[in-house]
Amino acid sequence: MHSHSNSDPDRVPRLADVRWATRYSRDGVHLFERRTGTNVLLDEVSVPRPLWSQAPRQVSIALLNACDLACPHCFAPKEHARLPDALVMAWAAELAKNGCLGVGFGGGEPTIHPQLAEICHHVAKNTCMAVSITTHGHHLTPELAARLRGAVHFLRLSMDGVGKTYERLRGRSFEDFVRRLAIAQSIAPVGINFVVNRLTLDDLNVAITFAERHGIGDLLLLPEQPTAKVPGVDERTLDLLRDLVEKHAGRVRLSISEASSTGFPVCNPFDADNGLSAYGHIDAQGMARATSFSTERVPIGSGSVVEAFTELSAFLEEAP
Repeated sequence: MHSHSNSDPDRVPRLADVRWATRYSRDGVHLFERRTGTNVLLDEVSVPRPLWSQAPRQVSIALLNACDLACPHCFAPKEHARLPDALVMAWAAELAKNGCLGVGFGGGEPTIHPQLAEICHHVAKNTCMAVSITTHGHHLTPELAARLRGAVHFLRLSMDGVGKTYERLRGRSFEDFVRRLAIAQSIAPVGINFVVNRLTLDDLNVAITFAERHGIGDLLLLPEQPTAKVPGVDERTLDLLRDLVEKHAGRVRLSISEASSTGFPVCNPFDADNGLSAYGHIDAQGMARATSFSTERVPIGSGSVVEAFTELSAFLEEAP
């Protein structure tokens, strides 16, 4: 049995509030409690294949493409698209029923979506999945925080560089980012997303210190992915990043995207529940993808989101 918790003693819920989500796979029975972030993997349990959960373990959903920033490394599509709230709610219900443990709302910039709070509350109330948001943070206000509180279990704020580096890449005040971070922490626990490239790598140690000082427990490293505008992270930067990670001994937990994890000292208790079975993405046009930057996609429309991911998985397995 493997267990893991991101719990804070001050956030431990009453027993009556505990709602366990359950997922079945070749690895065993996975129990997840979203309020504390507790994961328990009963890997001694052999689950027959017909009972394996059909949805990805985690699904990110781009609610819309619109964003008021123009970050040079951004791979999000720029064409206008926005998902209707009713469709997102229906997909969330199907995902939860089929073993998905969490949905992450992003974009574009999800705080621009006019029904963001309503969507989050609906999913939190009607499923056992964790609800998270990935945002640049600059639209977070006390009013929006009040609307989101109780319906969001985790937030990820994008912070590529510190101080002047952040301002050069994001075109926003770093001081304002720090103020918005405090608002985010009034909603739920916060992690930081950090795109790694040759422009941001030198800021990473400072970013880790910043995270420690502000009570951030998790920093997600996102080596830059190639797009039409940028070539992606270079090998020298990746080598320097590996060296930094190997030497890291601080309190902040470093995570890395699965697509870039080769050669890094990662801990993953799942031997089989990886790839599309572990993670899926729905773009703002209603297409199922393996990741937000992958090109292969299957339309969902008003049909079954699980069937779309199953079709996508079969296509990827057959691809040379």
